[in-house]
Amino acid sequence: MGVSLMTNRNDYTLEEKKSIKSTIVKRSWFLFVLGVAFYLWWPADILHFYGGYMHFAVLLIFLPKKYFLYSAALAIVIFHILLTIIPYDTGWNFETLMYNDFWTIQGFFRNTFYNGWNSIFPWAAYFFLGMYLGRLDWQKVKTTKRILFIGITVYLIVLLIQTFANSITQNKDLQFYLTADYIPPFLPFMLVTASFGLILISIFIFIGNKIGDTKIAKILASTGQMTLTHYITHLVLGLFLLSTVTGKTLSYDLLKESPTNPIIILTFAVAYFFLSCVFSYFWTKKYKNGPFEMLMRKVSDRQKNSS
Repeated sequence: MGVSLMTNRNDYTLEEKKSIKSTIVKRSWFLFVLGVAFYLWWPADILHFYGGYMHFAVLLIFLPKKYFLYSAALAIVIFHILLTIIPYDTGWNFETLMYNDFWTIQGFFRNTFYNGWNSIFPWAAYFFLGMYLGRLDWQKVKTTKRILFIGITVYLIVLLIQTFANSITQNKDLQFYLTADYIPPFLPFMLVTASFGLILISIFIFIGNKIGDTKIAKILASTGQMTLTHYITHLVLGLFLLSTVTGKTLSYDLLKESPTNPIIILTFAVAYFFLSCVFSYFWTKKYKNGPFEMLMRKVSDRQKNSS
């Protein structure tokens, strides 16, 4: 949505369009390189995938918004076509949840475009859907109501199908297709998660219209504006703190570890988020952007600033 909102005018000159595209491309490469480096620490990294989504978005950004939806659907279709060509478990060790050949050319491309944690196909569909939402007129209450209605309708339909999948069909493969969660990201999973996203966005826009001028809303907004920084820090500082609290060592042998009590995890998560909000509030009193956001803008806006 943010990419659409930053390009939501109808009177851009060709030079302005070229400059905006250049900025987005630079940011996409910044995220890609940062994410690949971060993969050494966190193999489930999403940043390098996100850079890929943004790179594709440059091809669409100034087209009519209907093409964003077409592209979202195409991303899902391409993924399902790839499923018929390459077994989804290729490259995976699901015992350790590690990708065996990520650092090979073939494995890297397969992971990036097809069967990584958040591979470009089909996960770019969420990005393109967000671009479509960013082009809507959210000043109109009917827009929020319509998106909420669509979200609830699709979510309930798919949820009912998933709930009664065993009654709908006795085919085990079809049951798996209907109920698979995240891995692999089949169409039902994409629909139920995307529709849930529509529900949340609509609800929070309703709430934002009511409390948008309050201090708590501004603190939450400042936290959201530092998403990149918080993503990185919670996977570095956050994991170290959680390791200290639980007394467990950081390792990838997650399936061999005894599970941590959910209450401990929930309490830690709430406390960490609260501290993140406090940090964001005081940081944005002095700086407009978070630390990593500042670095990204310095890299991507260099030409604009020099001109």
